[in-house]
Amino acid sequence: MYALLNFLHLLAAIVWLGGVTFVLLALRPAAAQHLQPAQRLPFMAQALRRFFAAVWVCIGLLLASGLGMMLGVGMKNAPIGWHLMFGIGILMFAIFGHLYFGPFRRMKLAVAASDWAESGRRAGQVVTFARIILGLGTVAIAAVLFLA
Repeated sequence: MYALLNFLHLLAAIVWLGGVTFVLLALRPAAAQHLQPAQRLPFMAQALRRFFAAVWVCIGLLLASGLGMMLGVGMKNAPIGWHLMFGIGILMFAIFGHLYFGPFRRMKLAVAASDWAESGRRAGQVVTFARIILGLGTVAIAAVLFLA
């Protein structure tokens, strides 16, 4: 059972953090280089909508599998790195919730209204929170690897 939980945990983390990396380092810069705001912002809103649906599934898998592994060994017996990853993960989930229900929701509304200045401002906020999530995810991985 532990192997299955660990596999699901790693898979969900790879999808989420790999997706964020792809969006930040490849998709967004390419869209900015080749598309005008009236094409770029609706495109990015649709791409993020699809990706964020997968992120919600990943969050559920990460929470369930991480908690399952910790309870399997006993919370007090889990290494400090696991506890740090769990705490950082909860923070990442909260930041994603804010990103999704705040800046991303407002970005979609601005795109629907063809307000490209506001859409761009909100897209910038989404990027800021995505960078924070990516940084926290990196710290969480380091914690579990180096403090386990």
